[in-house]
Amino acid sequence: MLTFTDRAREVVRSYLAQSAGEPRALRITLHDGSPLAPRYDLALVAPADRQDDEIAVATQDFTVLVSEGSLARLDGATVDFVERDHESGFQIRDVRPGAPPTAEGPFADRVRQVLNERVNPGIAAHGGAIELVAVEGTEVYIEMGGGCQGCALSRMTLRQGVERMLRDAVPEITELHDVTDHAVGANPYFPRKA
Repeated sequence: MLTFTDRAREVVRSYLAQSAGEPRALRITLHDGSPLAPRYDLALVAPADRQDDEIAVATQDFTVLVSEGSLARLDGATVDFVERDHESGFQIRDVRPGAPPTAEGPFADRVRQVLNERVNPGIAAHGGAIELVAVEGTEVYIEMGGGCQGCALSRMTLRQGVERMLRDAVPEITELHDVTDHAVGANPYFPRKA
């Protein structure tokens, strides 16, 4: 069953209250993509807009519309509303993977070698480390740890440093995905020394 945190439920209720009294349902669309970083959309729709392949799931406060194909993948998932510096929005956690990820093979070995020999020595000075989690075709999924996890500059480090190094050494890479949960832990940021 799909679970909503108290905060997510509160935000959905506030959006429903703003819909001028019209009955609304929450549509959750799960897109095919990486099993490590699923993409999804949430939208308020009129119940009459329910599509043929959607199932209506009743919660205590509102109805959720989910396609039959996505229902099994969302079983046990949690919908939360997160607020971070300069951004907020819904987040769905623990979506069941569509296919098991792998980080094996010659392509993965080349990516791992670049991370170990060129990237990690540079970010180790800041207490960071980057690990290869999986590859799908020519898409790469990495996870940032140590001082990189939760760092405000992690996105810039990834796009302007790590991605460039990886693409220079392994030009077949078509996409680089960061699957790090930057908000996990009591203090995900690397502690500063006084």
